[in-house]
Amino acid sequence: MAKRKINFAIAYDFDGTLAPGNMQEYDFVPKIGMKSEEFWKEVSDKSKEIEGDNILIYMGLMLDRARAAKVSVHKRDFEDFGKKVELFEGVENWFDNINDYGNELDIRIHHYILSSGIREMISGTLIAKKFKSIFASSFWYDHNGVAHWPALALNYTTKTQYLFRINKGVDNVWDHGSVNRYVEPEKRPIPFTNMIFIGDGETDIPCFRLVKEQGGHAIAVYKPNAKGAREKAQALINEGRVNFSAPANYTIGAAVDLQVRAILRKVAADIQLRKLGKK
Repeated sequence: MAKRKINFAIAYDFDGTLAPGNMQEYDFVPKIGMKSEEFWKEVSDKSKEIEGDNILIYMGLMLDRARAAKVSVHKRDFEDFGKKVELFEGVENWFDNINDYGNELDIRIHHYILSSGIREMISGTLIAKKFKSIFASSFWYDHNGVAHWPALALNYTTKTQYLFRINKGVDNVWDHGSVNRYVEPEKRPIPFTNMIFIGDGETDIPCFRLVKEQGGHAIAVYKPNAKGAREKAQALINEGRVNFSAPANYTIGAAVDLQVRAILRKVAADIQLRKLGKK
């Protein structure tokens, strides 16, 4: 009889975690004739002016500026923008490498994205098919396939909802009944103890805290050699918000790789010990 595998989840932020910078900055912002700094300043100023959510504001501003610059915003256009997004070193091979290691421990790893960025852009990247679900902000497209309104916006606090969706095995954004229904913790498909959240900074703190406080593990990554980045990540450890920090390098033998492999071994050992205790 085949041995039953342990279900395990690794959830990632995207911008600054798997890719340097913000995904809009690679191709979209230059096409609308703006510099990255002025685009995000306008988002910040407008959010303060109307007391709005900055995720909804940036999504609305993307559409406004695209119309003014006559830049096409079909779904396929956003996917094409995503093809230009660069990834941190080792990311492209990371998922297969860590899945193989999980298999050695009888752990089945499911990968998820939790991002305030644009889902359609992430869907255009080289790694899109590596994720079981991509939970990210997205647009509502009209009958011509043109984006005309934000359909879903994930900010730093609403992202935590999707950790509960992963925990309860709800792989969509619309089924609120299942995610709010009480399920005994031991009967949930992926307990928080079998979960890692990897993010890069302050906007990920609610997710860091939730996963860590529920018995899982949180890892803060930072852009290698960026001024002050390591110190900011270390502060998250000092404040008890994350378990580990590391440069955003996903090659075999790099710090993130070693940390995740150690967590997987620990989870496998803990489960084995619990089984022995019941005999």
